[in-house]
Amino acid sequence: MNINKQIIFLPTNDLQKTTHFYKNLLKFELFLDQGDCVIFKTCENGYIGFCERPLKMIEGKIILTLIVDNVDFLYEKYLSIGNLAITPPTTNQKYRIYHFFIKDPNGYSIEFQNFLDEVNW
Repeated sequence: MNINKQIIFLPTNDLQKTTHFYKNLLKFELFLDQGDCVIFKTCENGYIGFCERPLKMIEGKIILTLIVDNVDFLYEKYLSIGNLAITPPTTNQKYRIYHFFIKDPNGYSIEFQNFLDEVNW
């Protein structure tokens, strides 16, 4: 498995205030604005994203996103392991990604994805 980048997404009740804080106070580079989600570059290969969602710690709301070269290969690999909560790969047109999810032992979602459009990391 070759992981190229990492994004951690967190919910926020106020995307505008959150964006202001990370962009203007912490001076994180605003990498991508997707409307109801923003992604900041934290280091060479690390990113943090915030999405306008109710700020509740509900299973499935915290997502560790791993950007990978071949989504289908990894899906087949993890599917063959068995006993994993796994969703089939799908295309999300809103965010222009191709992805699937598995759950870790804590119930957190791990997303393996690739962007459909060229993204200049």
